[in-house]
Amino acid sequence: MKPIKLATLDCKQVCAQIGDFVIETVLETGSLGCVIGLSGGVDSSTAAALIKTGFDRHNTQRNQNFELVGYILPSGINRTQDEKDAESVAAFLGIRYEIHDIENLIESYRLTNPEVFESHFHKGNMIARIRANVLSTKAATENKILAGTGNKDEDFGIGYYTLFGDGAVHISPIAGLPKRLVREMAAYLGLDRQIIQREPSAGLEPEQSDFKDLGYDYDVVELITAGLEQGVSKKALGEHEQIVALIENQIKQYKKTYGSAKFTSVQKVVEDVLKRHQQAKGKMKILSPPTPRITLTMAFQ
Repeated sequence: MKPIKLATLDCKQVCAQIGDFVIETVLETGSLGCVIGLSGGVDSSTAAALIKTGFDRHNTQRNQNFELVGYILPSGINRTQDEKDAESVAAFLGIRYEIHDIENLIESYRLTNPEVFESHFHKGNMIARIRANVLSTKAATENKILAGTGNKDEDFGIGYYTLFGDGAVHISPIAGLPKRLVREMAAYLGLDRQIIQREPSAGLEPEQSDFKDLGYDYDVVELITAGLEQGVSKKALGEHEQIVALIENQIKQYKKTYGSAKFTSVQKVVEDVLKRHQQAKGKMKILSPPTPRITLTMAFQ
């Protein structure tokens, strides 16, 4: 069975490509820059750093003043550290930012949607849509475009985002980068190691993490979707030695961390990823923001 290749990147080249993409979009729309939601996580931090790097270069060369503004929108569910991390990223980048606690906005929905407070899942998605409304309104009133923060594994691998929530954006700068390469780009851009290594979490439910919710991490998503793209059959994915070794290790890790396994076999994990991948395609038909063309090369890891 042929090994599955994973993408590699030239950080300098891809950084410039993403920056150019954002600048071209801003110019085409006649806007004054970008708005972005900062969570303190590696995805939003990297997307912000890429945009700011591109704007700095463009503003210097063309004597313009495209601006990136960060909005930090904590709720009662979020950790205080999340807000501090987001602030530190804004300070590191030297961008204007504002903090707005949205807990009162969330509570106001008891007037119209009291049923949603009975479910962590539905409440979490509602919070994502509230944030999207705040961000898109800020973008509109400032004549800016809203930049998304979803990576390739989340948005296009398994559709792990809220439709009309964090998926409701004008552009999606890091949509071509799997989580692994987002971290690599973050290191290249000089982001803090704590940000780069932070455990992925949507921050929409108490004690939530993506690994706890999914039962596997984004390395699994990347490997399986890469295998699909390289012509590995759905049946063969569950028997491929690279995938088997990775998933077996993660099943053990999950059981050790949480006391019981979410999945009992490699095949069940593969089936879950493939099911979510199909759902992601359905979401893309409803809402699909433009993404930059970037250069990646395939290599054995």
